[in-house]
Amino acid sequence: MNDGPGTPPAPGTPFASEVAPEAGPELFTWEFATDPYPAYAWLREHSPVHRTALPSGVEAWLVTRYADARQALADTRLSKNPAHHAGSANAKGKTGIPGERKAELMTHLLNIDPPDHTRLRRLVSKAFTPRRVAEFAPRVQELTDSLIDSFIEEGKADLIHDFAFPLPIYAICDLLGVPREDQDDFRDWAGMMIRHGGGPRGGVARSVKKMRGYLAELIHRKRENPGDDLISGLIKASDHGEHLTENEAAAMAFILLFAGFETTVNLIGNGVYALLRNPSQHERLERSLAAGETELLATGVEELLRYDGPVELATWRYATEPVTLGGQVVAAGDPVLVVLAAADRDPERFQDADTLDLARSDNQHLGYGHGIHYCLGAPLARLEGQVALATLLKRLPDLRIAAEHADLRWRGGLIMRGLRTLPVEFGPGHTPAQGDVLSTL
Repeated sequence: MNDGPGTPPAPGTPFASEVAPEAGPELFTWEFATDPYPAYAWLREHSPVHRTALPSGVEAWLVTRYADARQALADTRLSKNPAHHAGSANAKGKTGIPGERKAELMTHLLNIDPPDHTRLRRLVSKAFTPRRVAEFAPRVQELTDSLIDSFIEEGKADLIHDFAFPLPIYAICDLLGVPREDQDDFRDWAGMMIRHGGGPRGGVARSVKKMRGYLAELIHRKRENPGDDLISGLIKASDHGEHLTENEAAAMAFILLFAGFETTVNLIGNGVYALLRNPSQHERLERSLAAGETELLATGVEELLRYDGPVELATWRYATEPVTLGGQVVAAGDPVLVVLAAADRDPERFQDADTLDLARSDNQHLGYGHGIHYCLGAPLARLEGQVALATLLKRLPDLRIAAEHADLRWRGGLIMRGLRTLPVEFGPGHTPAQGDVLSTL
């Protein structure tokens, strides 16, 4: 799409998005975190490309309509490289993952553009194949059943702490080739990242530093004794004689872990919460699973990704030249954040967009992005989501929320959307034969 007429406004000039028929909603409060969708509906209608100050103080554009979001996600003029950010050094330090720059973990797929992005994604894809994901399915089922076994006799659980959080951590550690005896360290570091998602960045940065040191040591060990795991695959991956450098391999392992666990934590947590707040859809899926059907589970996971997905805002982009989005001129160097949660509730794209419909078939949601940065780990996340939801619903009858909705708290981070806790209760649980759920997928 070509830019339309117009030039970026001078500093201090009111933006078109600020000259609205009413003051508009307050963003990034705790109330907003609980239910951001009314605010996003207002922005879609009145200020679809909206300049705002983020909690960090950095100013960025929020893109909220589906058509504009899809354009922005694929627009090559919006770079992923933080070097294009025109802000001060202090502002640049407040974007991206805390600590990744100092830990030399910047050279991963979320921070680079073609041709480097093309090269790295091609190399990584050789080690992250659909075959590997399919072969990993029994291990996901084993982990799922083991975690449920640990609390099933209690008749209650915190579904985030006891299930949704450890499942993807242990799964991605197994896939990467982290030895079992070291995986609890990864769980601790990942927990620090989640707990500090809406607060001081120092705790996250310290965890990133510890993880970087461990990954450097692990990569060294894998070079000497490679196995059938993802890190060994990253080390061995080559294309026309090109190999990943040690920093590139460490950064890729880091981002696969970082991006691969919290998205799945939130997919499971948000998904179960949405189901339990929509009893007719919950019961519909239970009946379908009891009948041995798989279609509703597959479309249902896609709908849960659209309805209240794990990634609220896509990661940072920076305009390399003036770009027009939704009639608004974005100046070169400005940060742009595509609000996936708003785009996926756009009534111009989705019929009854605020309604959960597990059978929705026309569902090209943006939950895992669009364009060349489409999530590489989406097949694994979908597998984990399907196995987790199906197993929970089959093994935990009469599953229900054990808290008032108003008492539940959402984590306050900018990019991800997820519950801090999800207390649940259930009736006497079932212990199906090993692989019973997996065999129906």
